[in-house]
Amino acid sequence: MKSHFQFSNKQRNGIFLLLLIIVVAQCLYSFVDFSQYIDPENKDELDSFRNELDSLRLVELENSKPKIYPFNPNYITDYKGYTLGMSNEEIDRLHQFRDGNQWVNSAKDFQQVTKVSDSLLAEISPYFKFPEWVTNPKPKTNSYNNSYSDNNSPKTFAQKIDLNKATANQLQKVYGVGEKLSERILKERNKFKDGFISDVQLSEVYGLSPEVIERIKNDFTVKTPRAIQKFNLNIATRDELVTIQYIDYEVANNIIEERTLRDGFKSLEELTKVEDFPVKKIEIIKLYLHL
Repeated sequence: MKSHFQFSNKQRNGIFLLLLIIVVAQCLYSFVDFSQYIDPENKDELDSFRNELDSLRLVELENSKPKIYPFNPNYITDYKGYTLGMSNEEIDRLHQFRDGNQWVNSAKDFQQVTKVSDSLLAEISPYFKFPEWVTNPKPKTNSYNNSYSDNNSPKTFAQKIDLNKATANQLQKVYGVGEKLSERILKERNKFKDGFISDVQLSEVYGLSPEVIERIKNDFTVKTPRAIQKFNLNIATRDELVTIQYIDYEVANNIIEERTLRDGFKSLEELTKVEDFPVKKIEIIKLYLHL
């Protein structure tokens, strides 16, 4: 280590001279205004160049800010709320409200639920995007009545429209059914040659809430059900059971084992006790069975 820190007199003088030059140069740079020596024409050009750099820097800063795209405030996540400037308490209030299966349908509702400030609401509410049936609800009175019309009396079977023959335009007259949902209903119906077996198959349509299904059933019903083969649950074979929607070989084997243990099923609802049985689809499965 000594060899690195032992210097001769000439070397020490050279180091001190170098340090002195650095200090003088720093002082000149800090305290001497060199702009007076710049040619005026070059100075104007330099100022113009600086202004252009400043403007480009401002544009870059603006572009680097997080962009907000239209969104449904009912589905704000923790991260999304944080980027919008919401506090943890405000985000939690929204999540608690949604956990109760309730919906925010306007900027005013959003503020009442979350308690956000007026300034933040004014900043983010222009980006709120609600479903079309919320922002542009259909008139409550139309060519025929549903559960949202003035006449709420139940319709008879004869008064209702056959769900297997209904058109998209007819379905769209039900409050809560727009173009997309009507297309999905027809698509689900057309999966089978002769349409639906029962009204319960409306639950298979993605996006249809129980409330909207009830409104549809107020004006529509299956009058011409598709012909299907029904099986006696207590004597059906495994190969017969697997032809039923949502029943695979494993579930079919479990049904037969449970049937043997019980010495036969007493009701179709007892199927819910079968291991791995798709309980949520029991109403569809019951369409293909009898006792």
